[in-house]
Amino acid sequence: MKNKGILLVLSGPSGTGKGTIANKLIEDKDIVLSISATTRLPRDTEIDGKHYYFKSKDEFFNMLENNKLLEYAEYCGNYYGTPEENIDKWINEGKTVILEIETVGALKVKQKRPDAVLIFISPPSIEEQLRRLKNADTGVRNDIEKRIEKSREELKLADKYDYVVINDSLDRAVNEIKDIINKSKNTL
Repeated sequence: MKNKGILLVLSGPSGTGKGTIANKLIEDKDIVLSISATTRLPRDTEIDGKHYYFKSKDEFFNMLENNKLLEYAEYCGNYYGTPEENIDKWINEGKTVILEIETVGALKVKQKRPDAVLIFISPPSIEEQLRRLKNADTGVRNDIEKRIEKSREELKLADKYDYVVINDSLDRAVNEIKDIINKSKNTL
């Protein structure tokens, strides 16, 4: 019988490289990324069902009322949530399931799923985070100040996570997370 997988939550402020790290991790066939549902509009390069499940507020709240979300939170005026449908199936198949979600949602997941491994991705510095935000093609450049203010709040929650990984080097951060995954699987 195949070993059971784990639920891994990656979160941290905007501009810390969570998405880039997650994309590197899922190059491993035993690691899958759970796709979140959101009420925000898609960016030019985003595809429904690949990057997010884009939902109207009515559709999103219908999922919530029918207990189809593991967690949800509001972030900068939009709602985000994790559909629960495939998570246990993947874990039972021995896969590591990554949730790339914000801090409020991560802490809700830990309450519901104490077995989840929470990793906080931290920027090497606020200056580097600001540089990354300015260079990012987010389609929302006018809200950088709002994101920096939110980042300050999120950084205060890092001590509630199982691990903190500073993303000063992509390869080093990815390797550190792979070590955490292996360690976590070996303690099951």
